[in-house]
Amino acid sequence: MNASPCAPSLDLGASSSLQAWVERLVERARRRLGQGRVADYIPALADQPADRLGIALCTRDGRLYSAGDAEEPFSIQSLSKVLLLSLALRSHGDALWQRVGLNPSGMPFNSLMQLETEHGKPRNPFINAGAIVVTDHLVGAYATPVKHLQDIARRLSGNPSVLIDREVLASEWRHRARNAAAAYLMQAFGNLHNEVDQVLEAYFASCALRMSCRDLARAFHYLAAEGRSPTTGEAFIPPAMAQRINALMFTSGMYDAAGDFAYRVGLPAKSGVGGGIVAIVPGELSICVWSPALDASGNSVAGQYALELIAEELGQLRRGR
Repeated sequence: MNASPCAPSLDLGASSSLQAWVERLVERARRRLGQGRVADYIPALADQPADRLGIALCTRDGRLYSAGDAEEPFSIQSLSKVLLLSLALRSHGDALWQRVGLNPSGMPFNSLMQLETEHGKPRNPFINAGAIVVTDHLVGAYATPVKHLQDIARRLSGNPSVLIDREVLASEWRHRARNAAAAYLMQAFGNLHNEVDQVLEAYFASCALRMSCRDLARAFHYLAAEGRSPTTGEAFIPPAMAQRINALMFTSGMYDAAGDFAYRVGLPAKSGVGGGIVAIVPGELSICVWSPALDASGNSVAGQYALELIAEELGQLRRGR
Protein backbone atom coordinates (compact mmCIF):
# COMPACT_ATOMS: atom_id res chain seq x y z
CA MET A 1 0.00 0.00 0.00
CA ASN A 2 1.41 3.31 -1.04
CA ALA A 3 1.96 6.50 0.90
CA SER A 4 1.70 10.09 -0.27
CA PRO A 5 4.69 11.64 -2.06
CA CYS A 6 6.19 13.82 0.67
CA ALA A 7 9.17 12.62 2.71
CA PRO A 8 8.54 10.85 6.04
CA SER A 9 9.32 12.79 9.19
CA LEU A 10 10.35 9.77 11.27
CA ASP A 11 13.63 8.19 10.19
CA LEU A 12 13.84 4.49 11.03
CA GLY A 13 17.25 4.07 9.54
CA ALA A 14 18.75 4.04 6.05
CA SER A 15 18.23 0.31 5.58
CA SER A 16 14.48 0.30 6.12
CA SER A 17 11.65 2.49 4.89
CA LEU A 18 8.60 3.14 7.00
CA GLN A 19 6.53 1.02 4.61
CA ALA A 20 8.87 -1.94 4.98
CA TRP A 21 8.83 -1.43 8.75
CA VAL A 22 5.03 -1.57 8.91
CA GLU A 23 4.94 -4.68 6.73
CA ARG A 24 7.49 -6.34 9.01
CA LEU A 25 5.44 -5.40 12.07
CA VAL A 26 2.36 -7.09 10.62
CA GLU A 27 4.27 -10.28 9.93
CA ARG A 28 5.70 -10.36 13.47
CA ALA A 29 2.35 -9.58 15.09
CA ARG A 30 0.68 -12.45 13.21
CA ARG A 31 2.33 -14.73 15.77
CA ARG A 32 -0.45 -13.78 18.18
CA LEU A 33 -3.30 -14.68 15.83
CA GLY A 34 -5.25 -17.60 17.23
CA GLN A 35 -5.16 -16.20 20.76
CA GLY A 36 -8.17 -14.56 22.37
CA ARG A 37 -11.77 -14.59 21.14
CA VAL A 38 -14.00 -12.31 19.11
CA ALA A 39 -16.56 -10.28 21.09
CA ASP A 40 -19.95 -11.99 21.05
CA TYR A 41 -21.98 -10.05 23.60
CA ILE A 42 -22.96 -7.83 20.66
CA PRO A 43 -24.11 -10.58 18.26
CA ALA A 44 -23.38 -8.53 15.13
CA LEU A 45 -19.68 -8.51 16.08
CA ALA A 46 -19.47 -12.26 16.60
CA ASP A 47 -19.10 -12.99 12.88
CA GLN A 48 -15.86 -11.02 12.50
CA PRO A 49 -13.05 -13.28 11.24
CA ALA A 50 -10.47 -13.71 14.00
CA ASP A 51 -7.54 -13.98 11.58
CA ARG A 52 -7.65 -10.34 10.42
CA LEU A 53 -4.75 -8.01 11.26
CA GLY A 54 -4.11 -4.51 9.97
CA ILE A 55 -1.75 -1.68 10.93
CA ALA A 56 -1.70 1.92 9.72
CA LEU A 57 0.30 4.89 10.90
CA CYS A 58 0.21 8.55 10.01
CA THR A 59 3.40 10.59 10.34
CA ARG A 60 3.83 14.16 11.51
CA ASP A 61 3.47 15.47 7.95
CA GLY A 62 0.27 13.48 7.37
CA ARG A 63 1.81 10.66 5.35
CA LEU A 64 0.13 7.25 5.70
CA TYR A 65 1.77 3.82 5.79
CA SER A 66 -0.19 0.60 6.18
CA ALA A 67 -0.06 -3.15 5.81
CA GLY A 68 -2.18 -6.25 6.30
CA ASP A 69 -5.94 -5.70 6.47
CA ALA A 70 -5.58 -1.95 7.02
CA GLU A 71 -8.16 -1.02 4.39
CA GLU A 72 -10.94 -3.27 5.72
CA PRO A 73 -13.63 -1.28 7.59
CA PHE A 74 -14.71 -2.53 11.02
CA SER A 75 -16.98 -1.40 13.83
CA ILE A 76 -14.95 1.13 15.80
CA GLN A 77 -16.93 0.65 19.04
CA SER A 78 -15.24 2.44 21.97
CA LEU A 79 -12.72 4.22 19.75
CA SER A 80 -15.63 6.60 19.13
CA LYS A 81 -15.42 7.72 22.76
CA VAL A 82 -12.35 9.79 21.92
CA LEU A 83 -14.24 11.62 19.16
CA LEU A 84 -17.25 12.09 21.44
CA LEU A 85 -15.01 13.55 24.15
CA SER A 86 -13.23 15.87 21.71
CA LEU A 87 -16.54 17.22 20.41
CA ALA A 88 -18.00 17.65 23.90
CA LEU A 89 -14.93 19.54 25.09
CA ARG A 90 -15.08 21.74 21.99
CA SER A 91 -18.69 22.67 22.75
CA HIS A 92 -18.73 22.68 26.57
CA GLY A 93 -15.13 23.05 27.73
CA ASP A 94 -14.16 22.10 31.25
CA ALA A 95 -17.78 22.28 32.43
CA LEU A 96 -17.95 18.65 31.27
CA TRP A 97 -15.85 17.57 34.26
CA GLN A 98 -18.61 18.53 36.66
CA ARG A 99 -20.48 15.49 35.39
CA VAL A 100 -17.68 13.05 34.47
CA GLY A 101 -14.55 12.17 36.44
CA LEU A 102 -10.91 12.06 35.34
CA ASN A 103 -9.68 8.94 37.12
CA PRO A 104 -9.14 5.31 36.11
CA SER A 105 -11.99 3.06 37.16
CA GLY A 106 -10.19 -0.21 37.82
CA MET A 107 -13.51 -1.86 36.96
CA PRO A 108 -14.99 -3.38 33.79
CA PHE A 109 -16.07 -0.79 31.22
CA ASN A 110 -19.78 -1.55 31.75
CA SER A 111 -19.76 -1.86 35.54
CA LEU A 112 -22.67 -0.38 37.50
CA MET A 113 -21.17 -0.74 40.98
CA GLN A 114 -19.09 2.46 41.02
CA LEU A 115 -21.89 4.41 39.42
CA GLU A 116 -24.22 3.58 42.28
CA THR A 117 -21.72 4.25 45.06
CA GLU A 118 -20.47 7.49 43.45
CA HIS A 119 -23.94 8.98 42.98
CA GLY A 120 -24.20 8.70 39.22
CA LYS A 121 -20.94 10.40 38.27
CA PRO A 122 -18.85 8.11 36.03
CA ARG A 123 -15.15 7.79 36.83
CA ASN A 124 -13.96 8.81 33.34
CA PRO A 125 -15.29 9.44 29.81
CA PHE A 126 -13.96 6.15 28.42
CA ILE A 127 -16.12 3.76 30.39
CA ASN A 128 -19.61 3.26 28.99
CA ALA A 129 -21.40 5.37 31.59
CA GLY A 130 -18.94 8.23 31.05
CA ALA A 131 -19.38 8.10 27.29
CA ILE A 132 -23.16 8.15 27.72
CA VAL A 133 -22.89 11.37 29.74
CA VAL A 134 -20.58 12.84 27.09
CA THR A 135 -23.13 11.86 24.44
CA ASP A 136 -25.85 13.55 26.50
CA HIS A 137 -23.87 16.81 26.15
CA LEU A 138 -23.79 16.38 22.37
CA VAL A 139 -27.48 15.50 22.12
CA GLY A 140 -28.19 18.79 23.88
CA ALA A 141 -25.77 20.74 21.67
CA TYR A 142 -26.68 19.50 18.16
CA ALA A 143 -30.03 19.07 16.42
CA THR A 144 -28.74 15.96 14.61
CA PRO A 145 -25.87 14.63 16.76
CA VAL A 146 -25.52 11.33 14.86
CA LYS A 147 -25.18 13.06 11.49
CA HIS A 148 -22.76 15.57 13.02
CA LEU A 149 -20.54 12.79 14.37
CA GLN A 150 -20.56 10.92 11.06
CA ASP A 151 -19.68 14.13 9.21
CA ILE A 152 -16.78 14.77 11.62
CA ALA A 153 -15.49 11.21 11.13
CA ARG A 154 -15.63 11.69 7.36
CA ARG A 155 -13.86 15.05 7.49
CA LEU A 156 -11.06 13.95 9.81
CA SER A 157 -10.44 10.69 7.93
CA GLY A 158 -10.80 12.24 4.49
CA ASN A 159 -13.13 9.37 3.59
CA PRO A 160 -16.66 10.45 2.54
CA SER A 161 -17.85 6.83 2.53
CA VAL A 162 -17.59 6.35 6.31
CA LEU A 163 -20.96 4.96 7.40
CA ILE A 164 -22.82 3.75 10.46
CA ASP A 165 -23.27 -0.03 10.39
CA ARG A 166 -27.04 -0.40 10.76
CA GLU A 167 -26.79 -4.09 11.63
CA VAL A 168 -24.42 -3.36 14.51
CA LEU A 169 -26.57 -0.42 15.62
CA ALA A 170 -29.69 -2.61 15.67
CA SER A 171 -27.83 -5.36 17.53
CA GLU A 172 -26.61 -2.93 20.19
CA TRP A 173 -30.12 -1.52 20.56
CA ARG A 174 -31.62 -4.98 21.07
CA HIS A 175 -29.00 -5.77 23.73
CA ARG A 176 -29.03 -2.37 25.43
CA ALA A 177 -30.21 -3.47 28.88
CA ARG A 178 -26.97 -2.84 30.78
CA ASN A 179 -26.26 0.50 29.13
CA ALA A 180 -29.88 1.50 29.64
CA ALA A 181 -29.56 0.58 33.32
CA ALA A 182 -26.52 2.87 33.61
CA ALA A 183 -28.34 5.68 31.80
CA TYR A 184 -31.46 5.44 33.97
CA LEU A 185 -29.32 5.28 37.10
CA MET A 186 -27.51 8.47 36.08
CA GLN A 187 -30.85 10.08 35.23
CA ALA A 188 -32.07 9.21 38.74
CA PHE A 189 -29.06 11.06 40.16
CA GLY A 190 -29.76 14.06 37.89
CA ASN A 191 -26.75 13.42 35.64
CA LEU A 192 -28.59 12.80 32.36
CA HIS A 193 -30.51 15.71 30.90
CA ASN A 194 -32.07 14.29 27.72
CA GLU A 195 -34.34 11.32 27.04
CA VAL A 196 -32.54 8.05 27.73
CA ASP A 197 -33.51 6.43 24.41
CA GLN A 198 -32.37 9.48 22.44
CA VAL A 199 -28.97 9.48 24.17
CA LEU A 200 -28.50 5.73 23.80
CA GLU A 201 -29.36 5.81 20.11
CA ALA A 202 -26.71 8.48 19.50
CA TYR A 203 -24.17 6.59 21.64
CA PHE A 204 -24.75 3.28 19.86
CA ALA A 205 -24.58 5.00 16.47
CA SER A 206 -21.14 6.38 17.35
CA CYS A 207 -19.94 2.90 18.29
CA ALA A 208 -21.37 1.48 15.05
CA LEU A 209 -19.26 3.71 12.79
CA ARG A 210 -17.33 1.58 10.27
CA MET A 211 -13.81 2.77 9.59
CA SER A 212 -10.53 1.16 8.52
CA CYS A 213 -7.11 1.38 10.15
CA ARG A 214 -6.13 3.92 7.50
CA ASP A 215 -9.23 6.00 8.21
CA LEU A 216 -8.60 5.96 11.94
CA ALA A 217 -4.86 6.67 11.82
CA ARG A 218 -5.62 9.76 9.76
CA ALA A 219 -8.71 10.79 11.76
CA PHE A 220 -6.98 10.64 15.14
CA HIS A 221 -3.80 12.33 14.00
CA TYR A 222 -4.91 15.61 15.58
CA LEU A 223 -3.91 14.07 18.93
CA ALA A 224 -0.35 13.62 17.66
CA ALA A 225 -0.22 17.09 16.10
CA GLU A 226 -1.25 19.42 18.93
CA GLY A 227 -4.88 19.35 17.87
CA ARG A 228 -4.40 20.03 14.15
CA SER A 229 -5.89 17.70 11.53
CA PRO A 230 -3.60 16.87 8.58
CA THR A 231 -6.65 16.09 6.45
CA THR A 232 -8.50 19.37 6.85
CA GLY A 233 -5.57 21.58 7.88
CA GLU A 234 -7.69 22.99 10.69
CA ALA A 235 -6.97 23.28 14.39
CA PHE A 236 -9.62 20.75 15.42
CA ILE A 237 -8.96 21.25 19.14
CA PRO A 238 -6.48 23.45 21.05
CA PRO A 239 -3.03 21.99 21.84
CA ALA A 240 -3.70 21.88 25.59
CA MET A 241 -6.89 19.91 24.99
CA ALA A 242 -5.04 17.37 22.83
CA GLN A 243 -2.48 16.94 25.60
CA ARG A 244 -5.20 16.32 28.19
CA ILE A 245 -7.07 13.82 26.04
CA ASN A 246 -3.80 11.93 25.50
CA ALA A 247 -3.30 11.89 29.27
CA LEU A 248 -6.77 10.40 29.77
CA MET A 249 -6.09 7.79 27.10
CA PHE A 250 -2.87 6.87 28.89
CA THR A 251 -4.58 6.36 32.25
CA SER A 252 -8.00 5.06 31.18
CA GLY A 253 -8.07 4.12 27.51
CA MET A 254 -7.56 0.35 27.74
CA TYR A 255 -10.44 -0.55 30.04
CA ASP A 256 -9.39 -2.08 33.36
CA ALA A 257 -6.04 -3.15 31.84
CA ALA A 258 -4.87 0.45 31.31
CA GLY A 259 -2.12 0.23 33.91
CA ASP A 260 -0.71 -3.00 32.50
CA PHE A 261 -0.74 -1.59 28.97
CA ALA A 262 0.90 1.66 30.10
CA TYR A 263 3.68 -0.35 31.77
CA ARG A 264 4.28 -2.56 28.71
CA VAL A 265 3.79 -0.04 25.90
CA GLY A 266 3.88 3.45 27.40
CA LEU A 267 1.71 5.17 24.79
CA PRO A 268 -1.67 6.93 25.07
CA ALA A 269 -4.18 4.51 23.53
CA LYS A 270 -7.86 3.71 23.24
CA SER A 271 -9.26 0.30 22.40
CA GLY A 272 -12.62 -1.00 21.25
CA VAL A 273 -14.25 -4.42 21.39
CA GLY A 274 -14.40 -4.41 17.58
CA GLY A 275 -10.67 -5.19 17.80
CA GLY A 276 -9.29 -1.74 17.03
CA ILE A 277 -6.73 0.19 19.06
CA VAL A 278 -5.62 3.75 18.35
CA ALA A 279 -2.31 4.82 19.88
CA ILE A 280 -0.51 8.16 19.82
CA VAL A 281 3.16 9.09 19.79
CA PRO A 282 2.78 12.80 20.60
CA GLY A 283 4.49 15.00 18.06
CA GLU A 284 5.22 12.06 15.77
CA LEU A 285 2.64 9.40 14.93
CA SER A 286 -0.94 8.29 15.16
CA ILE A 287 -1.30 4.52 14.90
CA CYS A 288 -4.26 2.22 14.41
CA VAL A 289 -4.06 -1.54 14.75
CA TRP A 290 -6.95 -3.94 14.26
CA SER A 291 -7.40 -7.61 15.00
CA PRO A 292 -10.78 -8.81 16.31
CA ALA A 293 -9.72 -11.50 18.80
CA LEU A 294 -9.73 -10.00 22.31
CA ASP A 295 -8.26 -10.81 25.71
CA ALA A 296 -10.30 -11.01 28.92
CA SER A 297 -10.26 -7.21 29.31
CA GLY A 298 -11.69 -6.61 25.82
CA ASN A 299 -8.44 -5.53 24.14
CA SER A 300 -7.11 -6.94 20.86
CA VAL A 301 -4.43 -9.57 21.56
CA ALA A 302 -2.49 -9.19 18.30
CA GLY A 303 -3.09 -5.43 18.28
CA GLN A 304 -1.50 -4.99 21.69
CA TYR A 305 1.48 -7.09 20.65
CA ALA A 306 1.95 -4.97 17.52
CA LEU A 307 1.98 -1.83 19.66
CA GLU A 308 4.52 -3.42 22.02
CA LEU A 309 6.77 -4.04 19.01
CA ILE A 310 6.31 -0.48 17.77
CA ALA A 311 7.09 1.01 21.18
CA GLU A 312 10.16 -1.22 21.55
CA GLU A 313 11.60 -0.31 18.16
CA LEU A 314 10.89 3.40 18.58
CA GLY A 315 12.64 3.27 21.95
CA GLN A 316 15.68 1.63 20.39
CA LEU A 317 15.73 4.24 17.65
CA ARG A 318 15.68 7.08 20.16
CA ARG A 319 18.47 5.51 22.16
CA GLY A 320 20.57 5.36 19.00
CA ARG A 321 20.78 1.59 18.70
